[in-house]
Amino acid sequence: MNFIEGERVVTEGELKANSITRNQVTKFYREQITNSGYYDQLKYIVEPSFEEFESPGNLDTSGEQDNTVVPGLQHKYAQTGLLLVTDRCASYCRFCFRKRIVGKNSDEIAPDFAQIAQYIGGHPEMTNVLLSGGDPFVLSTAKLDKILDHLLPIPHLDSIRFGTKTVAYEPRRFEDPALPALFQRIHEAGKTAVIVTHFDHIGEISVDAERNIRFLRAQGVQFLNQSVLLAKVNNDPEILAATFAKCHQMGVRPYYLFQARPVKGASHFQVPLRRGLEIAHGITQRLSGIQKTFKYIMSHYTGKIEILDVGADGRVYMRYHQNKTPGKIGRIFSRPLLEGACWLDDLLEG
Repeated sequence: MNFIEGERVVTEGELKANSITRNQVTKFYREQITNSGYYDQLKYIVEPSFEEFESPGNLDTSGEQDNTVVPGLQHKYAQTGLLLVTDRCASYCRFCFRKRIVGKNSDEIAPDFAQIAQYIGGHPEMTNVLLSGGDPFVLSTAKLDKILDHLLPIPHLDSIRFGTKTVAYEPRRFEDPALPALFQRIHEAGKTAVIVTHFDHIGEISVDAERNIRFLRAQGVQFLNQSVLLAKVNNDPEILAATFAKCHQMGVRPYYLFQARPVKGASHFQVPLRRGLEIAHGITQRLSGIQKTFKYIMSHYTGKIEILDVGADGRVYMRYHQNKTPGKIGRIFSRPLLEGACWLDDLLEG
């Protein structure tokens, strides 16, 4: 098997034991990163590395299986349902936090959308759903339409989100002439269609991606972007500020900058929290007020935690952006900073 560092003979057993994802990259993305001027950084997103054999961690860092209420549907936060609609992606990210699922025939993928709709219908507090996976846009538009058949009649759903990196990996997917009608259906049902793109680096934003985003925005689709802070890829405030400024220019609101998770086979992508905060502050120093819409977030088992700052007292200050317990949302808390710590679990309470 080819790795960034060279060829290595590996068995299927070794790959499975080390949770090493299959290597698959679209021709479009390979050409995009090769011609971007940033290949030496962007190759780490999709090309396997020997470091994957030495990366400890687990395969469900956010407690997804514990929050699954019916097969394929997670309900961790009151207002949001997360639907796993496929276990496939156009290309496979080496830092994927769902590598327990992607590229496999996973039993965590939703088998019955009627059952899911029945659950959502019985939970009026759920105002939005996020279609994720895998990547929903590897499914045909006809398949997505069939999923919407179950979701659009639910009166208390205000918005339908699609989480996707296909805008970077295969943006011509969004030139499908059937797509505008799908988004029009959502609009006519009185709901908002939101695409959450996943641009981690300005070198991923192609001319094709921008053209298709602008076209769909003109059809009334809203766009947000989430990025993951990745060692060797984008751990540089200049790069991320340029990425977020470009997103803003295209009408894509920078939404989350995620702390990379301690995933088995991918924890080598983590950046220490102190450095992460320096980068986050460096980004905000380079952006105008209307461009500063991202939050630096740790998607932890207990909830989404906004990482705020290191105080003069040597403590990391954080705030629950989301939590299973509504009373904890917005609560600020702190822990002593341990140099090199990358995750909440690395910090001792006290």
